[in-house]
Amino acid sequence: MAFDAAFTHFPRLTTDRLLLREIQPGDAEAIFAIFSDEEAMEFYGHPPHQSLDDTHGLISQIQTRYAKREGIRWGITLKDDDRVIGSCGLRKFDDGRHHAETGYELHREFWGQGLMAEAMVAILTYGFVEMGLHRVEAIIDDANTRSKSLLLKLGFSHEGTLRERYYFDGHFEHEYYYGLLKHEWERRV
Repeated sequence: MAFDAAFTHFPRLTTDRLLLREIQPGDAEAIFAIFSDEEAMEFYGHPPHQSLDDTHGLISQIQTRYAKREGIRWGITLKDDDRVIGSCGLRKFDDGRHHAETGYELHREFWGQGLMAEAMVAILTYGFVEMGLHRVEAIIDDANTRSKSLLLKLGFSHEGTLRERYYFDGHFEHEYYYGLLKHEWERRV
């Protein structure tokens, strides 16, 4: 099964400008630069990292999810520079492995260059074609206009809002659900 192959050897993906690869403990400082940035983490749903220990914990969590076949998260690098500038992935696979949730973040220095759209095209194609997914979902904050714009550009549809579903930073927030189906993706690429 194609799904299993994704967890046998970590898949490296390439685009015109990017290499998507496995995240390693040596990437901690580069990832900390993203996850400690309050503006970059404004809509992440967790407080910004305060130390490299927080980031090492995240990397360990990413590696554990991969080992348990619960998620796959790629580190995003430029082709000519191995420094991680962001990450994106697929996780929360259902029992039948028909759908997954996606998430992503990017160092602010690289915002507005179309890099995350390029990375997401690669992982969505991988998810639908190689892993055999039928559906990919994203949950965002409606105020996150950058993320909303990216999802709509990729062909996702807003499917609904769960009111006051997520408790963070002392208050309840709405969750906005977006979805993309395999046949919708195939029409786009």
